[in-house]
Amino acid sequence: MRKGLSSIEKLKKIGRKLFTIYFGIGVVAMGLLAVLVIFSVIARYFFSHSWKQLAEFNVTLFAFTTFWGMGINILKNEHVIIDIFYDSVKPAWKRWLSVMNYLIVLVVDLVFTWQGIKYVGVAGKQISQGMEIPMKYMYGIMPVCGAICAVCIVIKIIEFITADISYFAPKNQELKEETTA
Repeated sequence: MRKGLSSIEKLKKIGRKLFTIYFGIGVVAMGLLAVLVIFSVIARYFFSHSWKQLAEFNVTLFAFTTFWGMGINILKNEHVIIDIFYDSVKPAWKRWLSVMNYLIVLVVDLVFTWQGIKYVGVAGKQISQGMEIPMKYMYGIMPVCGAICAVCIVIKIIEFITADISYFAPKNQELKEETTA
């Protein structure tokens, strides 16, 4: 018997660590956004004090958390899905429906990423009014997060292709039985 982890197990372990870091960055950004929004609201309403830099940073942080979350939603299956048709299909077909669905999502994401790159090239040279930094740092959130999301989509496609058929067993069947009973 071989000692140590197999190559696949090592990759999975690295993947889990990378996801933990990826998710952690999102959590920290959301926490920071919440604290800063509360701070700015209190400062504005109780002390009549506001900072254009903080307001612009909050907007940028909100955009960051939104686009950063795209890949997390893909990996955690937390995206919107209409599964009435999907749940009625046999598990063997679900694998290939999932792969086709995510290939379409990948194309949309790559278009988003490419358009984000083009937009950064056009508008990225401007200086922001609040933080007074080049807009490329703010608009660059879109293509960077789009590229990360594309990696997440490819990971999901590989997961679908290599998963056991039980992975595609109906997941909402118990819920449907409870609601009809």
